[in-house]
Amino acid sequence: MSNQTDNGERHTIAVLVDNEPGVLARVIGLFSGRGYNIESLTVAETDPAGGLSRITIVTSGTPQIVEQIKAQLSRLVPVHKVSDLTKEGAYVDREMALIKVRGSGDKRVEALRIADIFRARVVDSTNESFVFEIVGKTGKLDAFVKLMQPLGLVDVARTGVAAIARGAEGL
Repeated sequence: MSNQTDNGERHTIAVLVDNEPGVLARVIGLFSGRGYNIESLTVAETDPAGGLSRITIVTSGTPQIVEQIKAQLSRLVPVHKVSDLTKEGAYVDREMALIKVRGSGDKRVEALRIADIFRARVVDSTNESFVFEIVGKTGKLDAFVKLMQPLGLVDVARTGVAAIARGAEGL
């Protein structure tokens, strides 16, 4: 998957915040109020004892817009740290999806064959449908979904990108 989009360069930003009501709404409000797009958003508590959560945002923009986003995020009161994983070095990112495909006969066989190639697992099966679980880079998931469309794609649920910097240091 290319790091370029029609709206500029794609960046994965990790934000360490206090785990308290309203924090996510404030972060999203910062983006929507300025017309910035969020391509992917995940949130999870990472330090229950310290009351901290990690928000991972994938967004696109010119270098100036991305710098503005990071600066504005840093000024929010419950934010402890903002890291642009795209610029700060190597990182690992993955996304998970559940994909439901309805079909029979040759289409069913073809869906299973493609799932095997993509290392997608069948996590539910009926006589008329499968639910596949697939984990990987966003581009891999996009390609799998596209191939499932003519085979009876019914529904897609995606987690959004989870990302972490490589190496010994934490956020």
